[in-house]
Amino acid sequence: MTDDASTSSATGQEGSATVGAGSAGGGAGSGAAGAADATAVDTTDVARRLEAILLIVEEPQSLVSLAAAVGAPVPAVRQAVEALVDDYDGRAGGPVRGFELREVGGGWRLYVREELDDLVSEFVGGQAPARLSQAALETLAVIAYKQPVTRSQVASIRAVNVDSVVRTLLARGLITELFADAETGAINYGTTDALLVHLGINSLDELPHISPLLDGADEVSGANGVGDGLDEGVRR
Repeated sequence: MTDDASTSSATGQEGSATVGAGSAGGGAGSGAAGAADATAVDTTDVARRLEAILLIVEEPQSLVSLAAAVGAPVPAVRQAVEALVDDYDGRAGGPVRGFELREVGGGWRLYVREELDDLVSEFVGGQAPARLSQAALETLAVIAYKQPVTRSQVASIRAVNVDSVVRTLLARGLITELFADAETGAINYGTTDALLVHLGINSLDELPHISPLLDGADEVSGANGVGDGLDEGVRR
């Protein structure tokens, strides 16, 4: 009887050990599945989507915001950001880029590298032309509607000297010298394709229709009105 009890006890312990091993195996399986889920995200694809977002944002974005934008887990986004930083900084085997992915104020954003700041500033400054003065706009309007027209004719219409204004318009590429008058030698001016581009039209036929310009005060007034109309288009 004692032998039976001993056998029964041993069998029970063996069963418990078997159950415990099964439980441990199940836990290990769950952990492995979790690790598989974590690595299932394509970091390369996440990085590609992050670049698209980072190119257009104006303020630094947190990892949480970026994760929401690209629809990926925060850990995957963090890993992708680190990969992009290494790529742009040349640590991934490629060249150092002219821009960098920098963390500022708890968020990430693309920035020009500090050593290239002066280069970019000069370029941006050169791309922002000064606005035309009202006098230049009025002169441009007269030339646009009366071309070909000489400088003296424009001056007569505006009742002011237009020499400096015409030089400005020539320098800006908005008007050009068409031809010289055969009798007087006076240069006749007309507008260029650059003006059409600034105004967003294909030909001078698309200019707003106005009453024919008249001599005297009415003509000057008409030119002023056209200048106001051209103002917004030329400044675009």
